[in-house]
Amino acid sequence: MGLWAKSVVIIKAIREHGKQSIRSLAERTGLSKSSVHRHLQTRERRDRHPESSLWETEAGRAWLIRLIVATLLVFGLKRGVGAETLSEFFGRLRLDSHVGCSPSALRTMLHMRERLLLETAAVWEKEGIAHGEIRPVIGAVDETFLQRMMLVFMDLATGYVLMEEVAADRSFDTWFNRANARLTTLGTEVLYMVSDRAKALIKLAHIGLGCPSIPDLFHLGHDLATGYALCIFGRLRQAKRDLEQAKQRLEKLQKSPQADPAQGAQARVAACATSVNHWQEVGSAWRQHLSNVSRILHPWRLADSIRQTSKEAEEQLHAELLAIETLLATNELPMKQDTLDKVRKQLAGISALVDLWWQTVRPDLTQLAMTPRWTQWAEDVLLPLMYWQEQLHRTRCPGEKAQITLVLQTVAGVFERHPCTRQLTPEVLAGWKAWAAEHARAFQRASSAVEGRNGYLSQMQHNHRGLPTRRYQVWAVLHNFDCRAADGTTPAARFFRRSFPDLFESVLSQIDELPLPRQRRQALAASN
Repeated sequence: MGLWAKSVVIIKAIREHGKQSIRSLAERTGLSKSSVHRHLQTRERRDRHPESSLWETEAGRAWLIRLIVATLLVFGLKRGVGAETLSEFFGRLRLDSHVGCSPSALRTMLHMRERLLLETAAVWEKEGIAHGEIRPVIGAVDETFLQRMMLVFMDLATGYVLMEEVAADRSFDTWFNRANARLTTLGTEVLYMVSDRAKALIKLAHIGLGCPSIPDLFHLGHDLATGYALCIFGRLRQAKRDLEQAKQRLEKLQKSPQADPAQGAQARVAACATSVNHWQEVGSAWRQHLSNVSRILHPWRLADSIRQTSKEAEEQLHAELLAIETLLATNELPMKQDTLDKVRKQLAGISALVDLWWQTVRPDLTQLAMTPRWTQWAEDVLLPLMYWQEQLHRTRCPGEKAQITLVLQTVAGVFERHPCTRQLTPEVLAGWKAWAAEHARAFQRASSAVEGRNGYLSQMQHNHRGLPTRRYQVWAVLHNFDCRAADGTTPAARFFRRSFPDLFESVLSQIDELPLPRQRRQALAASN
């Protein structure tokens, strides 16, 4: 029986039977008289606050353990709050008379929690591999430079971090050996990979993993934005400065009795105002073209939800790029031909995603032995509904969100009125929607998720100013098994297609003792 448990037993006996002699308490609890005596003395020393008695009860002790463990997990491990700050926090709650809350004690507890998290996740992943239904991976790979270089490999459809490892380099051999070993352990394969156009990552997809390599839409748009945004909006800022100066000069001249100079100044103000309006229109057109590049790449056209092919998407992307070039030339902006050529070379590769996605959907429909009528319903009614719902959830741009909302309303109306929809029972229809939603999530145009993950790692690295390798592994576990989406699922649940227990509650159930304050620990140890 631990020290905490002994104390609770003694206090419970007192509460149930009233004040008793040490001999009587020893008989009731099965403890030695000296042990009872020491525990009672220790209780008197720590019973300094109105709430102190709460922590002596079984329920209070359980809640105190939950408070300490939750704080260490949420703030210590997830948010990078240091042990010194946490020690101050617990001290201000006056818990230091009941729990060892020194920075060193908290660090020890953090290390123990890390070990439990890693052990629990390892068991669950083995169970997922053995009894789950692992989907093919839609991979996103990238490296991030922290104290050490990290290689990050994520499944975009589920958000599951497959690999987050320290590496000496980012060569093809390093990437392939690490990624292939991980995929072999999981017993799955990669459907396609989305990445920036690093040569090692392209080779990893084509040669190493034998799958298509899709250019990242995020980086493509970023290349265009950084290539010309500063130039365009620099002209706009200069036009606004010129307008402000012209207005100030006009104001000064208007106070003068000379009229003719004032008329010239008025003309200057009008010319500057025209220039500001012009560059505002150029900037607006520029933003619209960038937005159009993003809105084109879908299995259905955003305007009317009609199916499209990779060729059709590529033609639209080329048209937008040509419109951008025309805009630049018309306004005598410098042509950054390297940037334009780089983007143009990626249009075919990124457009290939449309046909690739359809090639994964149609065999699935064939296996379901569907008639042409039901196949058409699935392709033109059900899938667009679930796809636009998924895109509406992902999109943060207000303009694009509004456009998706409009097309979704139209598609939803068609879905509700369709005869095939009306023939299905609610249970069967729910199954079809789940199937379509899974395919909708498999259309991944950008590696933004892995970029966001890298940003989180960078922030945590900064907070901690250097960490052992195990802490990175813990963060991956917390992401996979404790990060929950709006529907309550974790990346691990989505990846393995099975539920897992709550990670925090599982770790908490394995903890029944907390470190004692030094004085209390020494006193109770002497009694035993």
